[in-house]
Amino acid sequence: MNIGDNYIVTIDKLGNLCVGLAKINDFLVMVDDVCPLDKVKIEITKLTKNYARAKVVELLESSPYRLKPFCPMQKVCGACQLQFIDYDYQLEIKRQVVKETLKKIGALDIDVPMPVPSPQIKNYRHKIQYPITETKNSKRIIAGYYKNKTHEIVNIKYCPIQPEICDEIIEYIKETAPKFNISGYREKSHKGDLRHIVIRNSAYNGNNLVALVLNSDGSNISNNVIDFCNAIYNKFDKVTGVCVNFNPKKSNVILGDFTKCVCGKDYIEEKILDKTFRITAQTFFQVNPKSAENIFKYVKEYIINNFKNASILDAYAGISAFGICLSDEAKQVVTIEENKKSVELAILSSKLNNISNIEIHCGDAGEYLDNEKRKFNAVILDPPRKGCSEKSLDRAYDLSKGKIIYVSCNPSTLARDLKYLCQKGAKVESVQPFDMFCHTYHIENVAIINV
Repeated sequence: MNIGDNYIVTIDKLGNLCVGLAKINDFLVMVDDVCPLDKVKIEITKLTKNYARAKVVELLESSPYRLKPFCPMQKVCGACQLQFIDYDYQLEIKRQVVKETLKKIGALDIDVPMPVPSPQIKNYRHKIQYPITETKNSKRIIAGYYKNKTHEIVNIKYCPIQPEICDEIIEYIKETAPKFNISGYREKSHKGDLRHIVIRNSAYNGNNLVALVLNSDGSNISNNVIDFCNAIYNKFDKVTGVCVNFNPKKSNVILGDFTKCVCGKDYIEEKILDKTFRITAQTFFQVNPKSAENIFKYVKEYIINNFKNASILDAYAGISAFGICLSDEAKQVVTIEENKKSVELAILSSKLNNISNIEIHCGDAGEYLDNEKRKFNAVILDPPRKGCSEKSLDRAYDLSKGKIIYVSCNPSTLARDLKYLCQKGAKVESVQPFDMFCHTYHIENVAIINV
């Protein structure tokens, strides 16, 4: 086998990140943009001692699970990797990935049920972050997602996975910005004004918060930027606020540290179960609120069925969404989050929902857990993609009277952390996947752990 060689293979399955896997004389070949049971002609593009990478030269026979994507930009846009696969089979693929990851990394051979599907598979994404640039000659502003594995922006006018109002707002911004002498950002030269458009859309009431990310340190907001913000605000009844975020760094990080509300409100309201939350441009909150609600309902029902007057610790709490949603079924809830702005919103949301049995703390989860002396019926861990530190897992284990509920957006780090807990003596009761990001390889999981 050599680079440039062509072969005909049938795709066996999709592995981690939903890369297609096939065998040539028992040698593993990894192929992008394929569906299980596709028969394809491939060209070898990379060769190592353990595996080869290949690209599709020709689709010879389509899998029965392959279908026409409902978005005409699917092949060039990097946002929806699996949209050409039947949705029910997407769920089966993700189930297999979770099961195999738990076994390979976590040494856990457990039954994994089908993911709970998203209530919506279109218009489900309620946080939109579009990078911005401008064309070299005409200086036309373009916005969209990055082409897969590149920093080339695919100009998008219509995206069926987000609410239509977001398309309208973005198109207006693209067309109108030059009239206010606002240019698009050029990444290579680090020149230009507008770097990103960020929109938070409420699934609860349809309101929108718009944030314009500028290539500026924020020392001065020009009148043309203020006028532009007001133009956006006045154009759309469902835009309830326009903010400017300042990010002068040469970085892939989207939002800078400082945001100023120019007009309207600097937040939208969202509802999970019967609780109201305020969300700003910089707040971490699930982009698919309806699917997130399924997770909160699942955890809440588990608490109801297994405890009476429970004491609950919510670590890596964000805006304390779990703590607030579970407060009705708990004697006491304690939450810990290191982001000060999220903690401020958590305190505000607890007051909005008239919750009196919650303690909200600001600080590093590992350090807080190290100093906490009380024990809890259930410890909820909802860390970022990198998972938990061993120190945090040790303390969660020590502080739990019986249950740890681990909410994860990364099967690999979940498997690693479950393995660590099991080595301490814990046992995994169940792992339930939830489809939060339809048509992508991402999958959310809730693991119930007995300690």
